[in-house]
Amino acid sequence: MTIGNHNLNEKVFIIAELSANHNGSLQTALDTITAMKEAGADAIKLQTYTPDTITLDCDNDMFTISQGTLWDNRKLYELYAEAMTPWEWHKQLFDHARSLGMESFSSPFDPTAVDFLEQLNVPAYKIASFEITDIPLIEYTARKGKPIIISTGIATLSDIEEALDACRRVGNDQITLLKCTSAYPADLEEMNLLTISDMMERFGVSVGLSDHTMSIAAPIAAVALGARVIEKHFILDRAMGGADSAFSLEPHEFKAMVDAVRDTEKLLGKVTYDLSPKSLKSREFSRSLFVAEDVQEGEVLTTANVRSVRPGFGLAPKYLPEILGKQFVANMPKGTPLEWEHFR
Repeated sequence: MTIGNHNLNEKVFIIAELSANHNGSLQTALDTITAMKEAGADAIKLQTYTPDTITLDCDNDMFTISQGTLWDNRKLYELYAEAMTPWEWHKQLFDHARSLGMESFSSPFDPTAVDFLEQLNVPAYKIASFEITDIPLIEYTARKGKPIIISTGIATLSDIEEALDACRRVGNDQITLLKCTSAYPADLEEMNLLTISDMMERFGVSVGLSDHTMSIAAPIAAVALGARVIEKHFILDRAMGGADSAFSLEPHEFKAMVDAVRDTEKLLGKVTYDLSPKSLKSREFSRSLFVAEDVQEGEVLTTANVRSVRPGFGLAPKYLPEILGKQFVANMPKGTPLEWEHFR
């Protein structure tokens, strides 16, 4: 699958999530995008909503967070009003990212956001974990015919199946599922990254990781398991505070993650049993059969005068049982690599 100029089959697609980490400042958002690029991100992702498109301005207790999160006792409406990225910023942020060679897209939270993002010609869409049960939104987004990335942080198996069915019903099979743990931050013990391999086999789609841990170990392990997308929250400085600061990486941390992911890609390489030029050269230090002491013509080959030793310039050691008892055809000094023509 390709997102913009990035082929996910050729290179892991690394997304830096801005989310609320602009802290209400357009300049901070622009500076953060520049830092994302410098840290090695392939893309920036925003979240496109207003408080009114994502929740209700309501004092009912159901609209107050009380689940042991960073945001407990806050009203949903107030939190989203603080965290939103103003829609009038989007074009400037996207243009800045594109000028740096980055892809830029967003998570829409209702159809009006999809329509707005279509006007900005985004190359893909991201469905957030908590929207995976909004099948009408998924269908509406998938109908745009662009790659769609779906986080699974709160999803049951049937939720994932329904979301995939919704995309495919409208003719969109450009789907990437993100293994995700919707805890902020997430503990390593909650990640269950082995699910990535199962998701690829079970659903037949590209799979990645949306990571909320404070470690770079999870993305490394995910890539080793086959993840083709890594998404991580990015902040200039956690000391800035803000709604998402506690589980966002600073630039040096994000860069360390990117470097580790790229090293992991190199380590994984491809399935091959061919030897590299360096490995072929190293075969010279494998074992082979050598004349182990000075011998005379007609002398019998024995385990005393022929041995398997390093380096590997003589016959393969597997031939030793076959040639014992044969006779040397000439005088040979100790250290001669044994060849077929040396005995009869």
